[in-house]
Amino acid sequence: MSRPADPPDLARWRADTPGCERRIHLNSAGASLVPRPVRAAIDAHLDLEDEIGGYEAGEARPEALERVGEDVGRVVGAARRNIAFSQNSTTAFAQALGAFDFAAGDVILTSRADYASNQIMYLSLARRLGVEIVRAPDLPEGGIDPQAVREIVRRRPPTLVAVTWIPTNSGLVQAVAPIGAVCRAADVPYLVDGCQAVGQMPIDAPAIGCDYLSATSRKFLRGPRGIGFLYVADHALAAGAHPLLVDMHGATWTDPDRFELTPDARRFESWEIAYALVLGLGAAAAYALEVGLETARERSWALAAYARERLTEVPGVRVLDRGAERCAIVTAELAGRAAAEIKLALRARGINTSSPARDDAVIDMDAKGASSAIRISPHYYNSAAEIDTAVESLGDLLGSR
Repeated sequence: MSRPADPPDLARWRADTPGCERRIHLNSAGASLVPRPVRAAIDAHLDLEDEIGGYEAGEARPEALERVGEDVGRVVGAARRNIAFSQNSTTAFAQALGAFDFAAGDVILTSRADYASNQIMYLSLARRLGVEIVRAPDLPEGGIDPQAVREIVRRRPPTLVAVTWIPTNSGLVQAVAPIGAVCRAADVPYLVDGCQAVGQMPIDAPAIGCDYLSATSRKFLRGPRGIGFLYVADHALAAGAHPLLVDMHGATWTDPDRFELTPDARRFESWEIAYALVLGLGAAAAYALEVGLETARERSWALAAYARERLTEVPGVRVLDRGAERCAIVTAELAGRAAAEIKLALRARGINTSSPARDDAVIDMDAKGASSAIRISPHYYNSAAEIDTAVESLGDLLGSR
């Protein structure tokens, strides 16, 4: 693969990202560097809270807060009514799980590559309620096998199908749309963890066929930490779906023994939330839409493919990514070295990466025979020269032992 050319807009994107001046940030799968408008939106609301008070500041900006929901909806191909804000993607995912009255013998059908927190939630439901976890097999090239899902659903329809679109420890992009088609045909509820997908690629949640899609602000969407959201499909709302522990924001207490649900996805929200972070999320969504999600995908995926190619040139490095489609996450085993140690050494050189370990993805890491990996996750504001510098620094560190 040839070295990706820098696009004309790269200088502007980097000018909007002050952190680019100080370090090479290749950890967008952890938390991206935020663009200036995101910081400005957060600061402006905190200034308003300082001036007039926290409650009063939230009540003073209803139009701005409503616009956040509209812009976030546009990022995932949905309307404002389908979007609920949450403290993070895991909380959003848990709220979706809380919409189901699981009982002993119920089945959650999932993948072998689901996110660790999600897998732990399934195991907790199994331990507490007797729910059965079924993990569909992978395709030979990696990723959940839609035909196997079809056969499992035909033999024993699950209570829920839940799939992580892009695992945290791999560049794999799972086939969520074909799984959605299976679920819709069988009328089986479908929950997608879109945490690593939102912001790095175009998304049309209704077309995927999911009932729920959880996501965060801080990763490829380039928003602040501490805020995320949940997409809830119209048919789930119409059916009266709501989390087990709905609060006074998601419902109204109308009589001593009665409540009425909020009519839209806000029934999945909590009353208390950081409005400054919500507005930062909105600024990130607006910025992503302005850059273009197709642009983000083409640029970040090209840089990741280039990184994979460069890593194969480093002695002892084994690229771990599998799947027919691979995204802006690159993982590699490092010649028997502990990835966390190398991550810190790279950070000392001004290069940010991440280091998933076995307990982040037990099934996948065991299948690959790896105990840890270095994770490089570029975004559209990175340059090919930064990839070169990171790979060369990595080779230097591995060769210096």
